[in-house]
Amino acid sequence: MTLNVLTLSTLFPDMSRPNFGVFVERQARELASRPDVTVTVIAPLGVPIWPIGLSSHYAALRALPRKERWQDLTVYRPIFSTIPKIGARMNVRNMTGAILPLVRHLHEQQPFDVIDASFFFPDGPVAQRLSRALGIPYSVKARGADIHYWGRRRDTRGLVKRAGDGASGLLAVSSAMRRSMIKMGMDAEKIRVHYTGVDLDRFEIADRASAKEALGFEGPVILCVGALIPRKGQELLVQALPRLPGVTLLFAGQGQYRRALEKQAEELGVDRRIGFLGSVPHDRLPRIYAAADVMALPSSSEGLANAWVESLACGTPIVITDVGGARELLDRPEAGHIVDRDPDAIVTAIGDILTNPPEREAVRDTALRFTWEANGDLLLHHLKGIARGG
Repeated sequence: MTLNVLTLSTLFPDMSRPNFGVFVERQARELASRPDVTVTVIAPLGVPIWPIGLSSHYAALRALPRKERWQDLTVYRPIFSTIPKIGARMNVRNMTGAILPLVRHLHEQQPFDVIDASFFFPDGPVAQRLSRALGIPYSVKARGADIHYWGRRRDTRGLVKRAGDGASGLLAVSSAMRRSMIKMGMDAEKIRVHYTGVDLDRFEIADRASAKEALGFEGPVILCVGALIPRKGQELLVQALPRLPGVTLLFAGQGQYRRALEKQAEELGVDRRIGFLGSVPHDRLPRIYAAADVMALPSSSEGLANAWVESLACGTPIVITDVGGARELLDRPEAGHIVDRDPDAIVTAIGDILTNPPEREAVRDTALRFTWEANGDLLLHHLKGIARGG
């Protein structure tokens, strides 16, 4: 019997944003690779109403094909109207209205057995409305900000909670995320921990000296992989840099917070030792990890960051804060340090790793349990159970 899955995701890469939601794409591809499984992806695009929607960013989204083959997946990209910053609740209604006719049409052609919503907001509430309209059971996965941010906002908390209550099953990227969902009042019996995966053939140990030479770096390198937003805590790394002489700090990611970080670096006199790499294509990240002595990410909240696992798979230890699944991941001292969100603690932890670098194979061993095969096995079992239950 074929399992026909509708993957609903506002986090999904496209030609204008090749790194956006790449982990959701990889998860969908793994599921679709299984025998007797069909996956259709609907990746709605929120575009503001005129005149904001005429910006180059949104113009690029409007120019995307409404249907395409993307990495062997059939992907639909319907557009819905949104109002940035203030229109969160409206996103659920507008997105549902934009995609319901499409889902109804596809469901009539080949009935879906289950909806797999990849993020809790707005994907979860929209999946709930599709389920009510068409009688398709659904699952929602919690990844981080969807619970820690949208699940706490006054205007969206209720929508997130009701989507969890109506789901036939729920997924969480870590045990810590599962506890956060339970604290919100979601049914513990419905929540499975579903760890991310990492491509262990692509993210592997490479010669660090050669990687540094190829990229033109000398001396110790600290890498931070993540969007340049306040939640990621990059300013703490900039504050720590004056007390890490000879160290180069690299930021792989983009965001409006870059200007503030550049200004801070100039004021502290460390701007010559900081590099902004922008949005690095995912297939180029392994060589950046290989060149780094430490990957540091002092976030205020996370689920279980893909950057943590990718760095460890490359044999590069990490310095992270005690958020999300940090303690589930760092199960051995060689893998790195969990620190307070404080520049002093960050300096101490990075200094310790640079002075006493761990064996890279021991670091990589920490990531070996996070495979896409294991990710796909659990997801398939989870969705089959939901489909059988109706």
